[in-house]
Amino acid sequence: MSSRQSVEQVFEREFLPLRANILKIAAALDRIERSGPMDNDDLRGAQLRAGLKVLLSSEAKRAEEVQLIFSRKYHEDWKTEFKLDEK
Repeated sequence: MSSRQSVEQVFEREFLPLRANILKIAAALDRIERSGPMDNDDLRGAQLRAGLKVLLSSEAKRAEEVQLIFSRKYHEDWKTEFKLDEK
């Protein structure tokens, strides 16, 4: 028995939530734009643009790519940085 769903089944389940999320993103971007020009040095704007670019691509690993855009770079001293080292 195959557990893989058809494209139609996935669309039936995902279309309305996806549409709602796209509308939320559009509304948030409209609010940002209405509040004034975005600072080009603001990392958050660059991350949003990069994330949207990944979403529009045809890459198979969009979720992984977007997650990496919004993730911190790995630091070996992360425990010290967050005061979690056991001393």
